[in-house]
Amino acid sequence: MNLRIGNGYDIHRLGEGRPLILGGIAIDHELGLVGHSDADVLTHAIMDAMLGALSLGDIGHYFPPTDDRWKGADSIELLGQVDRLVRDRGWEIVNIDSVIVAERPKLKPHINAMRDRLGGALGLDPGCVGVKATTNEKLGAEGREEGISAQAVVLLSKTDSQN
Repeated sequence: MNLRIGNGYDIHRLGEGRPLILGGIAIDHELGLVGHSDADVLTHAIMDAMLGALSLGDIGHYFPPTDDRWKGADSIELLGQVDRLVRDRGWEIVNIDSVIVAERPKLKPHINAMRDRLGGALGLDPGCVGVKATTNEKLGAEGREEGISAQAVVLLSKTDSQN
């Protein structure tokens, strides 16, 4: 079996007047992530992992923050475009493992909704989408509640039709 693995990372500042979107889910919080798109760090990390597995660069290459087409973009829609790039090259996702680093809000109540939303966008069983959340024990930008980061690993397999 032909396999590829990629990893991704993203971090965004927290700020007032923005929604907090993680894994395509709006989470009630007094601060949201600041960015050109919806700043969904989890979805961005997954996209970068998918692209990295096939040496296709990063999301900034496909959706640059200097391009107004992507201003306020729904990252789940962007994820669908990255998934098409991967599938068009004859690959499919085997599984995803990811972690969100945030001091607040508590994310455990939202994990299953994130897995469902991401799995649905990628045509995957939610059991193939790992999402974990942790704090940074009050250390660094995440610990000081200045931002939220996410890391993801994606395993791809060559589809049978391309072997």
